[in-house]
Parts: sequence; structure tokens; C-alpha cells
Amino acid sequence: MTTHYIVRVPVATVWTSPEKPRNIDQKALSYPVDLSGWLEGMTTDERRQLTDDNIVQTQALYGQTVTLIEEKDEWLHVYINEQPSSKLEKGYPGWLPKQQAVLYEDSGMPEGERPFAVVTAPSAWLYKGEEKYLEVSYQTRLPLKEDKGESDGKVTVFTPDGTLTLKKRDVEVYSSLKGFPHPSGQDLVRSGEKFQGLPYLWGGMSGFGFDCSGFVYTLHRAWGITIPRDASDQEKSGTPVERKGLLPGDLIYFAKDEGKGNVYHVGMYYGDGKMIHAPSAGKAIEAVPIAETKYGKNYHSARRFW
Repeated sequence: MTTHYIVRVPVATVWTSPEKPRNIDQKALSYPVDLSGWLEGMTTDERRQLTDDNIVQTQALYGQTVTLIEEKDEWLHVYINEQPSSKLEKGYPGWLPKQQAVLYEDSGMPEGERPFAVVTAPSAWLYKGEEKYLEVSYQTRLPLKEDKGESDGKVTVFTPDGTLTLKKRDVEVYSSLKGFPHPSGQDLVRSGEKFQGLPYLWGGMSGFGFDCSGFVYTLHRAWGITIPRDASDQEKSGTPVERKGLLPGDLIYFAKDEGKGNVYHVGMYYGDGKMIHAPSAGKAIEAVPIAETKYGKNYHSARRFW
């Protein structure tokens, strides 16, 4: 029998193994999670270590479903169904603190597809009455409570913490997963522009921090398009695009050994020879001329998913 859990923290970091988190990562393992405390407490070297020591795999958002592979002490080995990966056919695998998730049947979340609200602001507050309750990330998706719907500038949603509200200005409401409008490449670029200046985070999948592939994955997800989670997998998907035919919204891949080796970075073509991307630890999301970056000489290929 398949066991599903629902993430009950704004952003759950998914680790390579239960042994990987460091002392400085305790705020990211807690319930409630102290995400800002964790992010603000790390030096650039400590952020870089997440990559260099293969500590973090990915992240999952509040209300997102993960599927159990096995339990070990206070940890869940899960895969994230919505993040395609060559690591595991069913979804992206990794380890999650058990206290940051709740069994699906105990979550109070309704079964089956129904209208839902998607956070379109970089982050948004959930409210309990008039009081701020929990700050959640861009692209958090929560089912709409249909008998309440939209009123007083708010939408009422089901969450792992009961029925709460979001400000209507922070969300879009869709009747189903098929309800997303088909984007232009420029739409994808505009979605990315709101994150310029956001510090890079290895494994990051939220409005609190992205890595390079998490950034472009999420920009596509915002328009109802699911692409692989990692750059190397993305590069094997989509529609190939010649360099001279690049359009805004196309994804550009860079590989070691002047483009001949393994893919290690992805950006989104911005137009006029620029890309918007999440560079590396210590840097922030930026739109820059490709030729002026260290990546220019390592251009490998491009793919279009829109």
C-alpha cells in the first residue's frame, strides 16, 4: 500500500541522507521550521558546503504531497511526485524530518482534484481570522474551500493546519490543473524578473531561495508546465533550439570543458544576448549578458518547453 504525506512547513528541505545535516542546519529541521533563521545564519562558505558536500537534494512546499519509500527513526525517505528526476522514475527522492510532514489521511486536505489557489507573490501570508499565521512561498498550491470561495479580498483554502485564508492579490485561482493559460516565452521571463536580487540556495525551490535548475523549474510550474527538476535531466527533454534561434523563455545549458562535458548550469534566455539565472552561493538571481559571465565559453545547448 502506498503511503502519502503532506508537507506542513512553508518549505521542507529534502536531504541526501539523515546523516548529512550539520549543526547549523537545525533550524531547517525543526517544527515549526525557522527558515529565515537558517538562511540568514549561514555564511557564504556554509551555503557553498551544501553543494560541495552534497548535503541537500531539493525542497518541497507547504501542502505538497510526498510519497513514502521507507522510515528511519525520525526521518522519512520520500519522493516528490511533481519533480521528475532520473534519480527515481516516480519522482525526486530524498530524506525529510518526519515532524515536518503529516499523513495524508490526517492532514485535513480534501481528496481529488478541485479548484485551488496558487501563490503568485514571491511569498504570502496565510491568515487565521485577521491574524498572520504562516508565511508561505511562491507557487504554494492549496485547495479552495468551495462553500467560502472568494470574499472580502481573500480566498479560503484547506491547509495541513485547517481552513485559512490568503489575500486575493497574492494568488491566482484555477478550476483545475488544465486551467493554466499557455504562456509565451516572455511570460516566463516576466515571472522570473520578480526574483532578481534573491540570494542563491543550493537545492532551493522557493521564493526564499532557488538554485539554477529549481529557478527555471518553478518558473515553468507557475504556468502549469512540468519539466525535470535537475539541469542535466532538463537538457535531455524539451524541444532543441539552435543558438541563433534563441527566444526569451528558452533554457540555456552550460557544460564543463567548453561545452563538451557534463551539463552543470542552466539559465533562461532573457533576450539581447542576456540570461536570467541563479548563479551560485554568495550571489543572487540576475539578468546578465551571457558573454560577460564565466559561463559564456561553456555554452552547450538550449531547450524550449513553452
